[in-house]
Amino acid sequence: MTDKTTNILILCTGNSARSILAECLINQLGNGQVCGFSAGSTPVGKVNPFAIDLLADKGVAVEGLRSKSWDEFAGPDAPHIDYVITVCNNAAGETCPIWPGHPVTAHWGIPDPAGVEGTDEQKAQAFLEAYERLEKRIKAFLALPLGELDTNSLKNRLDAIGLIDD
Repeated sequence: MTDKTTNILILCTGNSARSILAECLINQLGNGQVCGFSAGSTPVGKVNPFAIDLLADKGVAVEGLRSKSWDEFAGPDAPHIDYVITVCNNAAGETCPIWPGHPVTAHWGIPDPAGVEGTDEQKAQAFLEAYERLEKRIKAFLALPLGELDTNSLKNRLDAIGLIDD
């Protein structure tokens, strides 16, 4: 890792489940050197209760989590974003804002646990599976020698990380 804080923006359409889980994982595992943010193209306006319950069970602080628009990260007052990662197929195919600073982008598709129908146990299991896949990918990202790789190499490595568990 480098001496400066690395900022990662995780995008999904609704910003209520996968992107929220990833934001929290990055902030938990990043040891202050990597900061995670999340947003959606059409945010649903609330964090999925199964995401909240899972994060709380994992000991992750959930206060202040909210579903937010990616517009918050495209303006002049937004934090500098080094990486933009989409986690749902809808967001990967949408036209994104022009991100200041030209961050490295990648797609890490994760099945939507919020779309699972069934019992609460089945829904909770889907959230756990998404969490575990994201955790593996984020740990692989954090193990990269970011300061030593050029942009093309970083892009290739991020794309490869997106295939873990696929």
